[in-house]
Amino acid sequence: MLMNIFLFLILMMAFAMVAAKRLTALINGFRAQSFFLFLLMFMLAYRADSAELYIVAALLFLIKVILIPRLLRRMVKRIKVGEDLGLSVNPTVSIFAAIVLAYLAYAFTGMITGIPAFFVSISITLIGVFIMIFRMKALAQIVGLLVMENGMFLAAASVSGGMPFIVEIAIFFDVFLAVIILGIFVYKINSLFTHIDVDKLTELKG
Repeated sequence: MLMNIFLFLILMMAFAMVAAKRLTALINGFRAQSFFLFLLMFMLAYRADSAELYIVAALLFLIKVILIPRLLRRMVKRIKVGEDLGLSVNPTVSIFAAIVLAYLAYAFTGMITGIPAFFVSISITLIGVFIMIFRMKALAQIVGLLVMENGMFLAAASVSGGMPFIVEIAIFFDVFLAVIILGIFVYKINSLFTHIDVDKLTELKG
C-alpha cells in the first residue's frame, strides 16, 4: 500500500513538471520526484534489510535531492536566465500528451507484466523525453534528461529487483558528472549567445 502511494506521488510529480511554466517550478518538481523515489528505495532497503540498498537510497538523496537541484539553481542565478521555460506546447496540451503517454505505458506494460512500478517507470521515462523535446530552454532539457534517468532507475529496481550494487554507484556518479558537463555547456552557450534557448541555435545553419 505504502509503495503504491510513493509510486503515485512519483508519477504525479512528472505531471506537475509537464504543467510547469517556470524553471524553478520544474527544478522543484524534479527534486520532489527524486525525494519520493528516495523514500521508495529506503522502504525497499528496510524490507530487505540490505546495507547496499541503504547506501543507494542515501546516494539518491544526496545527489538528486540535494546536490543536483542546488547546482541547477546556481546555474539559473549565475547565467541570469529567465524563468520562462520556452514552451513550444502549452501546459494544457502538455498534460493531455502526458496522459496519453501514461496510457500507452500502461497498455505496453500490461502486455508484459502487471508490476505497477514498471508502468510508472515507463511513464516518467516517456514524460522525460517529452520535456526534452518540447521545452526550448537548455536547463529544462537537462531536467528532462534527469527525469528519464529516474524512470530508468525505477524500471531496473522494479523488474530485476535492483541492479548490481557497483553498477548503481557508477550510474549515480555518471549522472552527477553529466549534469556538471551539461551545466558548463549551458554556461558557454549563454556567454557566447547571451541566451540558452536551444531553438536559437538554428540561426547558425548555413
